[in-house]
Amino acid sequence: MSSSYVRIFDTSLRDGEQAPGASMTSAEKLEVARSLARLGVDVIEAGFPAASPDDLAAVQSIAAEVGRVPVEGRLQSDPPIICGLARCTRSDIDAAWQGVRGAKHPRIHTFLATSDLHLKHKLRMSREEMTAKAVEMVAYARTLCKDVEFSPEDAGRSDPEFLHQVLAAVIKAGATTLNIPDTVGYTMPDEFGALIAGIIRHTPGAKDVIISVHCHDDLGLAVANSLAGLRAGARQAEVTVNGIGERAGNASLEEVVMAIRTRGAKIGLQTGVDTTQLCRISKLVSRSTGYPVPPNKAVVGANAFAHESGIHQDGMIKNALTYEIMRPQDVGATHTTLVLGKHSGRAAFSKRLTELGYPLEGDALLKAFNEFKKLADRKKSVLDADLIALASDERATVPELWALEHLQVMCGTAGLPTASVRLRDPDGKIRSHAAIGTGPVDATYKAINAIVDLPVELLEFGINAVTEGVDALAEATVRVRHEEQRSAHGHGADTDIVVAAAKAYIASLNHVLSRQSTGRAQHPQSVPTEVSR
Repeated sequence: MSSSYVRIFDTSLRDGEQAPGASMTSAEKLEVARSLARLGVDVIEAGFPAASPDDLAAVQSIAAEVGRVPVEGRLQSDPPIICGLARCTRSDIDAAWQGVRGAKHPRIHTFLATSDLHLKHKLRMSREEMTAKAVEMVAYARTLCKDVEFSPEDAGRSDPEFLHQVLAAVIKAGATTLNIPDTVGYTMPDEFGALIAGIIRHTPGAKDVIISVHCHDDLGLAVANSLAGLRAGARQAEVTVNGIGERAGNASLEEVVMAIRTRGAKIGLQTGVDTTQLCRISKLVSRSTGYPVPPNKAVVGANAFAHESGIHQDGMIKNALTYEIMRPQDVGATHTTLVLGKHSGRAAFSKRLTELGYPLEGDALLKAFNEFKKLADRKKSVLDADLIALASDERATVPELWALEHLQVMCGTAGLPTASVRLRDPDGKIRSHAAIGTGPVDATYKAINAIVDLPVELLEFGINAVTEGVDALAEATVRVRHEEQRSAHGHGADTDIVVAAAKAYIASLNHVLSRQSTGRAQHPQSVPTEVSR
């Protein structure tokens, strides 16, 4: 194995599952284990077998299936190491061995605290007693399994000299991997890097075993500390998918792996992880634990490859490297998303319309963009269906003879539904009227009829939510008939369903009027309709 190779030790099924409310069933753990094997992790810490009969059974099933033969899709020729955690007691170590012994490559991982704080208040042991216990249990574990990992809990707050003594003693007892945990996420990256470098330099036998790092995120430094430890000489990183785990969680697998890959020239390390599967396993673990992935989560969050700022979107359109340091395909995301919102620019708006099959240019594009900005001020996220509705309005060929300037309605269980409407007529004058109806739409239509004075028969009326949510854009469709003419239709879109209905009705009236030669002759200055104002 190359000296630059970093083993990825995933503890999502053990430390990750210890997050409050994140426990998984045996079936869920097996499914996650299969995905971890396909991902290409080197070690799967399948659980804490002494914790419960179900945890023991889950570890046994993972060892028997995932730990026996390579899972389909795994790039490595060998199955991963299957590891079980144990306290420094014979009963725990026996349970761990019962859990992992069915694997091709089993490992027992045992731990005991080394910080004076833990020795005094939790273990009530002297340094000498702690060292003797660790040596005894590592030696016992080694009689069962040739691969034994030892962790000095709270190493980040332990006296370095004492830590070196303990680690040297457990190496002699048979430990093959020394895991150095920053159990409470206390150290700074420079401190943790120095801790790892000191262990390698001052611990007899340290260069003959694998040094591992296990960092918690209490100060948001788990990934930074892990990378600092790896750069100082550690060659195993203990991580979890999505960074789940005790308290603020662990170092995130996807962040550590992508930092190593993306900054390879700087870090000079490599892993065996198939990064194109990162998004998929992130979703699986989120679903299995019930822990949602924050949108702004690095690498796998919904916004990791999303851009709303107009400046950023313009740069992305010209060259993706301007604002993305990795390709979405590298982590299994489908594509970069230019999120259209109030910060977006015209370039991204036009590009997305063209992709949707609704290209606009010139004044039509400008008008649609202005309407988009108004909509974006009212909605948190403007979706493709919203854009299609806006573009459809601007592509309409019916002249805008009458236009809605203002609408106010009053309705409810008390009183009569009333609508006050203000329209701009074909000559540019403002006309107003108020009416009462059986409902807000009926009152609105009666007020419009009183102003326009065009007798029509309402044949069809429909309204649909273009998108989901309480701030959805509503699209209204209306079909009317005037005298003996064939029917005319109109549609309008707005976040207010009554406003959308009014726009659709006015559009249908404009459609009727546009067919009348007298209307065309009288109003040559008419401009293309814009019913989604």
